[in-house]
Amino acid sequence: MELRQLKYFIKAKELLNFTEAARILNISQSTLSQQIKQLEDELGVLLFNRIGKRIVLTEAAEMFGEYALQTIDKANQGLLLLKDLNNLNAGKITIGVIYSMRIPFAKVLIQFAKQYPNIKVQVVFGTTKDLGEKLHLHQFDFVLTFYEKVKHPHFKYQTLLSSNMVLVTSRKSPLANKSSISLKEVAGLPLALPFSGYSTIQFFVESFSQKNLDPNICMEINDIPTLFEIVKTGHWHTILSETSVNDPHVVGIPIEGKNMRRTIVIVSLKEAYEKKAVKKFYELLTKIQI
Repeated sequence: MELRQLKYFIKAKELLNFTEAARILNISQSTLSQQIKQLEDELGVLLFNRIGKRIVLTEAAEMFGEYALQTIDKANQGLLLLKDLNNLNAGKITIGVIYSMRIPFAKVLIQFAKQYPNIKVQVVFGTTKDLGEKLHLHQFDFVLTFYEKVKHPHFKYQTLLSSNMVLVTSRKSPLANKSSISLKEVAGLPLALPFSGYSTIQFFVESFSQKNLDPNICMEINDIPTLFEIVKTGHWHTILSETSVNDPHVVGIPIEGKNMRRTIVIVSLKEAYEKKAVKKFYELLTKIQI
């Protein structure tokens, strides 16, 4: 059953005249008759009784007509929806974001929502590992995460920005006025770090190991806001990307070393269709200033 057959049927039902219906549809009468016959064969019932040059609706046509109209109407609504989608008047995008990007991302999200209020945006925060796994399962349009050495062959990577890794400490800490700090000094401090699932702690475990340092990790916490509360006491410190530090009670001290900058990337599926709304979100993201 094809949509055009339903349109032909509705017009013939309306006019009860194949010749006139064919003229309005801008097709030949034989084409109209053939398409109606194919529709009847598929349905297994007659829709019109042919009486000489006249046609009369059957009981089946009366019953089927309403459903045919609904089908055509739904198809037209779908077409309008797609047009709206292309014009950014409807639709939904789903984004995965690492916690380190929450502050700059929130600014971009606000801009996007103001410009395109009819686009629904669903945001999920998670670790680099979790977000990558969910992206692979097509649960996101794209994710914002740290660049990893091992690239997934089905992922597309777009570099967004680089961010310093910093020691986060309380403003009342004796360290607060330092302009920078060495990794060796950091290793000797009582640390409360993100949980092992976070890319940040994995990065620093490797960094400490390369310099044969044994860091004093007192706590591992899988909730970043809780880490900030711990740091504010002045008794413990943490390590995060500078993009995640936006609290008046703490400061971020750059950690010395040429490898203490990490790259944040936009990751998407190579073969997936890229929505127009996603492209507009990319444009706003590229204007982020740290």
